[in-house]
Amino acid sequence: MQISDLPYPDPGVPDARSGPRFLVWLGRGQLGGQARSLCWGLVHFCGIAGLPYAVGLGVDAVVRRDGAGLLLVGALLVLTGVAISVGDAMLHRTAVTNWITAAARVQQLLARKTAELGSALTRRVAAGEVVAVSTGDVEKIGWFVEAVSRFLAAAFSVVAICVGLLFYAPSIGVVVAIGVPVLALSVLPLLPRATQRADIQREKAGKATELASDTVAGLRVLRGIGGEELFLGRYREASQEVRKAAVRSARMWALISAIQVLLPGALLITVVWYGSVLVLDGRLAVGELVAAFSAVATMLYPLRHFEEIAMAYSFSRPSAQRAARVLSLTRTDAPEPAAPAAGTAQAPAPGGDLYDPATGLLAPAGRFTAVVCGDPDLAGRLAERLGGHPADDGPAADRGSVLLGGVALDELALDTARTLVLVQDKDPVLLSGTLRELFAVPGSGAVEPGAALAAAQCGDVLDALLQSAPDGVDDPMDARITERGRSLSGGQRQRLALARSLATDPEVLVLDEPTSAVDSHTEARIADGIAALRAGRTTVVLASSPLLLDRADRVVLIHEGAVAATGTHRELLHGEPLYRAVVTRETDEEQRVARMELTRREALTEIEESA
Repeated sequence: MQISDLPYPDPGVPDARSGPRFLVWLGRGQLGGQARSLCWGLVHFCGIAGLPYAVGLGVDAVVRRDGAGLLLVGALLVLTGVAISVGDAMLHRTAVTNWITAAARVQQLLARKTAELGSALTRRVAAGEVVAVSTGDVEKIGWFVEAVSRFLAAAFSVVAICVGLLFYAPSIGVVVAIGVPVLALSVLPLLPRATQRADIQREKAGKATELASDTVAGLRVLRGIGGEELFLGRYREASQEVRKAAVRSARMWALISAIQVLLPGALLITVVWYGSVLVLDGRLAVGELVAAFSAVATMLYPLRHFEEIAMAYSFSRPSAQRAARVLSLTRTDAPEPAAPAAGTAQAPAPGGDLYDPATGLLAPAGRFTAVVCGDPDLAGRLAERLGGHPADDGPAADRGSVLLGGVALDELALDTARTLVLVQDKDPVLLSGTLRELFAVPGSGAVEPGAALAAAQCGDVLDALLQSAPDGVDDPMDARITERGRSLSGGQRQRLALARSLATDPEVLVLDEPTSAVDSHTEARIADGIAALRAGRTTVVLASSPLLLDRADRVVLIHEGAVAATGTHRELLHGEPLYRAVVTRETDEEQRVARMELTRREALTEIEESA
């Protein structure tokens, strides 16, 4: 895989059982690139390993006054110089390619997982952690992947130097062969502590990123209540904790680096002293001493890669662990449904009812159904279930998948399920770009963006976008929206998101509190627009606003996770005390009386049925 071939046609299925397993999986996926990098690394480091022997042979040739031998040494030096320069250039090229392709693979895997889970991702993993994984952690993972081949080439060159000295100058080669493994293994006792400090640093950095992300996302609200200084103080404290952890981690790595300089220096002094003694005794030639000295001096460069691979693994392991945690998430934690023998279930025929066995909710095909839940969290979980993302946090999660036309959504391919059922949650996201790009979403094509914008009462939003657009922009569809639509008010963002959902024209549209941020007059017009535009299509709105409920064909009351009553808004308002308590925002005492009345009615019903 070359950089020009990115993105991957298919990034594959990762081994996300743990961080180390994920790193191994990435390495196996780049065996070709690793092999090329290793080969060029061997050329580069073998050229470096050959320099000491060439220098030693040159000194011997000068001592013997051997002109032919000196010419041969010159040719050998030219050859090693070419090998070093060409090998270094190509090693850097292939290593960077491995880094970028590994990072791109992880980015694609994370993007695919984000698309698969949708809004459920940030309910299972903090948004800041997702940001940290997709930015800094991806770089750390790519660093380790590309450092592996360079480390292997460096290790081979170190072994080659030691073995070569044993044959070229055995008396001094033994000292080098014993000292080099000591150098390479000297930092091992410090690595666990260095790794632990690196983990602490990354953990604190991730928390600081989460805090910053959450603060920026809620900046408008924080300014409204004067809380930005409070959160700024919290972020200062978190950043100082990151700084202290980074300093403690850097001190440990500085100690490791110092050892990597001190011990090779001690070995170099030992070689020179012992070699000088051997030269004076006549047991070692001057050229052999120069070769041994040059070998130890040049060995410092490949030995640095031992420290680098340890550092790369220490930093990449927690990063890989966080990436594996995100990639291991599934649409549901419940056991995957058994696939039919013929493969994935076929999509239901158009016009089927939507039924949730967990709550007993039935949304007839082609009707506008409103759902009232006293618990907003329950409404959010119900919206997830209706979209095929059940939250497995209670016994209701074991009652099977939502059915559309008698077919379980969990048994359908993800793309098919999302084409059939679209869920808009309480906090929809608007990506930066033009309004035309915002509406460039898959859909049936039956609903034009203009009709959707009109139904969602977005006239003032279009005017605001056009006024803030640069000169020369006459069409509001070409006006740009800032990141997450922060230049718009909450109600304007909510209406634009609603218009986008209406434009997709799915077979089933689920809206969770789509008008919570607009005034009552606008809400009434939006309710009429939804009912008119979605005529003949299945629409489910989770809301407690009487204006929306009054325009629904059918209203369902959910109480304690199950359907408690069904009817029109007016029927339930007059006949169901609990429904009236939720919709009219009655006091706690009034709600208590309503629940008692509901309990009494249920008891009477059971007595009548038993009689």
